Amino acid sequence: MTQSVNKVVLAYSGGLDTSIIVKWLQDTYQCEVVTFTADIGQGEEVEPARAKAEAMGVKEIYIEDLREEFVRDYVFPMFRANTIYEGEYLLGTSIARPLIAKRLIEIANATGADAISHGATGKGNDQVRFELGAYALKPGVQVIAPWREWDLSSRESLMKYAEEHGIAIDYQKAKTKSPYSMDANLLHISYEGGVLEDPWTEAEDEMWRWSVSPEEAPDQPTYIELTYENGDPVALNDEALSPATMLETLNKLGGDNGVGRLDIVENRYVGMKSRGCYETPGGTIMLKAHRAIESITLDREVAHLKDNLMPKYAEMLYNGYWWSPEREMMQKMIDASQAHVNGKVRLKLYKGSVSVVGRQSDESLFDEKIATFEDDAGSYNQADAEGFIKLNALRLRIAAGKGRSVS
Repeated sequence: MTQSVNKVVLAYSGGLDTSIIVKWLQDTYQCEVVTFTADIGQGEEVEPARAKAEAMGVKEIYIEDLREEFVRDYVFPMFRANTIYEGEYLLGTSIARPLIAKRLIEIANATGADAISHGATGKGNDQVRFELGAYALKPGVQVIAPWREWDLSSRESLMKYAEEHGIAIDYQKAKTKSPYSMDANLLHISYEGGVLEDPWTEAEDEMWRWSVSPEEAPDQPTYIELTYENGDPVALNDEALSPATMLETLNKLGGDNGVGRLDIVENRYVGMKSRGCYETPGGTIMLKAHRAIESITLDREVAHLKDNLMPKYAEMLYNGYWWSPEREMMQKMIDASQAHVNGKVRLKLYKGSVSVVGRQSDESLFDEKIATFEDDAGSYNQADAEGFIKLNALRLRIAAGKGRSVS
C-alpha cells in the first residue's frame, strides 16, 4: 500500500529511467512531482531535462550547476585524507551522493514537498547513500524508491511502459546506448555491467571515454607543477584555478597521458561483490601530489595517524555516512592537519603513470643539514642512536633472556 504523498522531489537526469519515474510517481501516488537536475560535471547537457520535464506536466523544475561546490566542499575535503576504498577506489560515485541528497532536502523544504525520490536500484550502494543523507538532514522525510516498488525489472519492460504512457524515447540513441551502466561527474566515470560482469573478461578498449590507453599515450612525458594551500591544489603551473577548473584540467592532462584507469572487484555495502572499471585521471594525479606535499610538511606521527584512520574514513564515505557525526568529527581532525600543507609538487605524467619528481615548501620539515650523507657539521650525533636502540630493544632483550621464542 502506498503512503499519502502530496509533492515529491525527484533526482531527475532527463534520461529514460527517471522520465518513467516521473510518470510512475504521478500515477501511483497521485502527487505533484518536482524535478531536480544537478550538473556535477557529467559531461552531458542538463538543460534539455527542462523541456522533458515540462512535457510531462512538471511545474517546478530545478536545474543547477553544482560543479564548483562539488569539488570545493566534497572532493577536496575527501582528498585531504588521501582517501581510497579497499586500497584502490577513489570513491568517485560515493562522494557525489551527499551533495545531491542535500539539495533534494533543501528543495523539498523550499517547495513544501513531503517526499523525495531517486532512481537508484535495490541492489546497489546509491540507494543507501541517498537515503542515509536524506534522513540525517530531514528525519521525517518520506523516501520513494521506485526500483524497490514497481515490477519494471528489465530495460524491455521500461521501454514498453514508456510507449504505453507516451513518454518520448530517442530510439536512435537507444540503439547506440552503451552496454555499460555508467556514472560520471567531474571526479570520475564508472562502468559496470555488460562483459564486466565476468571478472575474468578484460574490458574492451572502446569502453574507455576519458583516457587513451597507456600504449597509445605520447612517447614524451608531460611535466606539471601543482601548488597547494592548506592541503588543496590552488594553482597549476603557477596559474590559479578554481576547484572545478583545476579538476577538469587535470582530467584532461591525465587522460591524454593514459593516467587513471582502474579495474577492480569491490565489496558493496549491501553485501555483494561488484566488478567495476573507473577512469579518475585528475584524482589519481591529486592523490599522488597530495601525499608528496604532505611528506615534507606533516609531522611523522600526524601522517601515520592519518594513514591509520583513512580506511575507516573511506568506508564511511563509501557506505553513505558523509552526514554522520563520526565523519564530521574525523573531518575536523583531517582539516586541522592541513594547516601547514603548503607548497609545490612537480610531477611527471607518462604512459599511465604519475611520478613525483620534486617537492618544496617554506614549511618543509625536511632538514638537509641533518639528512645529508655528507658532513653534517655536528647537526646530528650518531652516537645517540646507541641508547635509542637499546631502550627500544629492552623488552625484546628481557623476553629473550627468559627463553621466550619469537619464532
